[in-house]
This record gives sequence, C-alpha cells and structure tokens, in this order.
Amino acid sequence: MQNEFEYAHLHGFASSKRSRKGLFLAKAFAARGLHLNLPDLNRPSFAQLTYTGALGAMDELDRERSERRTRWRISGSSMGGYLAARWAELHPDRVDRLVLLCPGFGLEGRWQVLIGREGMQAWEELGSREFLDGAGRPAQVSFDFIRDGSKHPAWPEVPCPTLILHGAQDQTVPIESSRFYASSRGNLVKLVELEDDHSLMNSLARIVAEIFRFYEE
Repeated sequence: MQNEFEYAHLHGFASSKRSRKGLFLAKAFAARGLHLNLPDLNRPSFAQLTYTGALGAMDELDRERSERRTRWRISGSSMGGYLAARWAELHPDRVDRLVLLCPGFGLEGRWQVLIGREGMQAWEELGSREFLDGAGRPAQVSFDFIRDGSKHPAWPEVPCPTLILHGAQDQTVPIESSRFYASSRGNLVKLVELEDDHSLMNSLARIVAEIFRFYEE
C-alpha cells in the first residue's frame, strides 16, 4: 500500500491514545510501513472532555500535517467512531475513507439506558459523575460532556466510503444502530458484523484484515 494518505485512529470514551486497540492497530500499520496517528482526545482532560474538544484534537493533528495536504483515512472506536464520522462530515474534502468500530451514534440517548434516568439527573444536578479513565483512575467527568454532545448531530452524514465493524453481542452500543445506519446510507456504508462484544478484543486480527482489505479496494 502506498503511503499516499495520512492515517489516524480515534479512541473511545474512558480511553486514551494508549488504548489496546489503538496500539495494536499502530503496530499493524507499522508492519506495512505506515504511520498511524493516535491523538489524545481527552481535551483538556478526561474530566473536562467534550465532543467539541475532541474534534479540536483532530483539527490540530490536521494542521500539523497541513504541509502535505494528503487526505485522511480515519478509524475510530465507539465514541471515537462517532467523532471520526463527525469530523469527516465537517471536513468532507479532507477524508478519503472511514472505518468505524462499534460507532457511538445516538450515544446521548444511550446514556439514559446505560446509567438510567436518575443517574442522568444526578449527573446534571451534581455537575459531574465519576468514571474510570483509560488508566483505571477515577475522574469526575463534567456534565458538559453531555451538554456539548447535544450540540452535535446524533447521526452524522459520512461523505466518503465507510466500513463499520460491529460486535453482534455489543451491549453498550447495540448493533441495531449500525444496522440502521448502514441500511439507510446505500452503498456508501458497509457493515461487517463480528461475533464479539463492544470491546472487539477477540476480533483484532479480523479487524486489521478488514481494514486493509477496505483500504486496498
């Protein structure tokens, strides 16, 4: 594969650029002579994470690579999958292809299922809620994460060929969301269903194979 594109992988919520999937993918890319950028989306911190701040991290990476002006091929996991699609929607001329792993579409509404209506109310009233960060350390995440998320579309429109890889046993972001998304976008979006859960940790080799097959089409 020619090194004619820039590559990036966007991590999920409560994760970091040191995520196991990201590092696994980076190693696979390196074996093919390609550099996979792993930006830290926790801007300015995990506690103060917002969608807008995370998108800004991708903006910054794009500016750093501006001298080449090659287009991006971006993968993303869960929230990172949503962010990859949203960044492509905002910058359609900068993105060539997307690979979305269990993308967190409609995640704002999904939070009410994950932590319950009372949990959401308490999060808003208290202003923050404790989550473990990518290193397993507790952090008080601001409710601004939810407020800011509501300013972005739940289902961003991808402008380029997109591959979705989603675990059929995913209980965090049910596969039905990706089935709906792929079926309503015609030939632009392809869905591959994997026998795995939201982490996709049992499917890493398959994911690498699917990514490079897609990139080489």
